[in-house]
Amino acid sequence: MKVFYDKDADLSLLKSRKVAIIGFGSQGHAHAQNLRESGIDVRVGLRQKGASWAKAEAAQLQVRTVAQAVAEADLVMMLIPDETIADVYRAEVEPNIRQGAVLAFAHGFNIHYGQLEPRADLDVIMIAPKAPGHTVRATYSAGGGVPSLVAVAQDRSGNSHNIALAYAAAIGSGRAGIIETNFREETETDLFGEQVVLCGGMVELVKAGFDTLVDAGYAPEMAYFECLHELKLMVDLMYEGGIATMNYGISNNAEFGEYRVGPKIITDQTRQAMRDVLAEVQNGEYAKAFILESRAGGPVLRSRRRLDAEHPIEQVGAKLRAMMPWIARNRMVDTSRN
Repeated sequence: MKVFYDKDADLSLLKSRKVAIIGFGSQGHAHAQNLRESGIDVRVGLRQKGASWAKAEAAQLQVRTVAQAVAEADLVMMLIPDETIADVYRAEVEPNIRQGAVLAFAHGFNIHYGQLEPRADLDVIMIAPKAPGHTVRATYSAGGGVPSLVAVAQDRSGNSHNIALAYAAAIGSGRAGIIETNFREETETDLFGEQVVLCGGMVELVKAGFDTLVDAGYAPEMAYFECLHELKLMVDLMYEGGIATMNYGISNNAEFGEYRVGPKIITDQTRQAMRDVLAEVQNGEYAKAFILESRAGGPVLRSRRRLDAEHPIEQVGAKLRAMMPWIARNRMVDTSRN
């Protein structure tokens, strides 16, 4: 594995280019503002007067329609949802992007699964920060950065790798580490990690623990603190120094319980389910399901969002968090701004 830092990146490769950020969601707002503060000439491409237009203007960024932003740029970074990238590329990017320009992604999904075929004259690269955009922005603003993965899918100029390094450094990743990978590896590991651990596995584990305690007659507030609120404390310790640091920071009682009970929760059956999930990611079955869901208008997403919002853990959590105003004061996600 190759790891690069600020010293390995030549920002002049980016400062000599005009950059268009397509989208102003979680990653879009972070990339655009970090790039600008690194001295890059950046503009944001959005739907005309769409929901994010005023937010980008409030951030004092240059705002254009997607077609206008693409036509002005030498590097175009696609930071809209995965399910919309292929259509936007065909309708607004491909007809307007300059010959020999750079087309960039923050996730390899559309390239790896063949949802679009980039024009042959383009460099095609990936810069994938390993954190949500709100963390990318907050960490940069505090003088740090989050690690990023970089990869090259199409190298027409012979300089794609260096351009990717420059971009990663400009959003702050050179301060933490820029790791070389490829589109397949990034896509498959990212999807697996999200589904099995970071999102799917974690959410279901938290809800199941909460439900078990409440069903046994314990107060929902107690269940919330034990199964959700304190999760951040454990993750922060692991983030700081790995599992060993977490175990050092907890009681002997908690550590003993970890060793005794963890394998009862993550069983051979669970591990086989993980292998099955990985196989569906590798063979494209998951991608096919997600694409069909998107084309149908997201019925599963809408239904599950509604059901999860009605789960008692969300109702109890909202009340308890209101008792802790410092959480809101230090929030990373501000929907009014990005």
